[in-house]
Amino acid sequence: MNKIAEITLTFVAYLKRPDLYPELRRKIWKNIFNRSSGLRGKEEAEKWCAALAVSEKGFIENVLKMPFVPFERLFPNEFAAALQAQAKAPVKMGGAGALSVIYYINEYTNSGNTVETGVAYGWSSFAALASLVSRGGTLYSSDMPYILQDQSSDFVGCVVPEKYRLNWRLFRYADKESLPKILAEQNIFDVVHYDSDKSYDGRIWAYNTLFGKVRNGGVFMSDDIGDNAAFKHFCEARNIKPHVIEFDGKYAGIIIK
Repeated sequence: MNKIAEITLTFVAYLKRPDLYPELRRKIWKNIFNRSSGLRGKEEAEKWCAALAVSEKGFIENVLKMPFVPFERLFPNEFAAALQAQAKAPVKMGGAGALSVIYYINEYTNSGNTVETGVAYGWSSFAALASLVSRGGTLYSSDMPYILQDQSSDFVGCVVPEKYRLNWRLFRYADKESLPKILAEQNIFDVVHYDSDKSYDGRIWAYNTLFGKVRNGGVFMSDDIGDNAAFKHFCEARNIKPHVIEFDGKYAGIIIK
């Protein structure tokens, strides 16, 4: 599919979804006036991340002070079933991230309320819920529909075990529509995990919206912080010293509040 055809199809798909018109307006603005936002300060961010980065194991054992067992070994049957569910999905979405870190930060905080942005197949949701369900906690998730993949809605969160779903609240809008709905239901969280709009401006908006909703002693996590300098600048503006974790050639940032 050439670029013009893709843009046309995307525009038509949005027109069929009035609930997504606000996001359509934002995308038009970004693509006309703010196309460089996604990579703003990328070189600066990568150097900063590389200088601070530790492994998942190092962070969990040395910072959280918890014994490290990889997530897939803690829940081998559920993990195997999740891999099968992903393999059967006919649509392509984002892969798994730092699942062990996501699980352990929920354990570390004894989380009863966690919010995440970005779901796709639901790997991060699976990892958070594996901890939350043991305490009867709730995961609130924001996920923008895959507008060009008609079947995608049927497979968002497909790797999440059925037994966890009663503890899961999924909001299928862009963050700027989902998050106000979530915050109207729950205003303070033990864990926030950001993994959606990767643009610089999108991150800064979400960080400012969500960071104040993390309780003292809670954890704020953002994926892919080497993409641009948003996380670095956010931390510097607030005089925060974060933890940076490297996995699969990417970086995640964590703030223990």
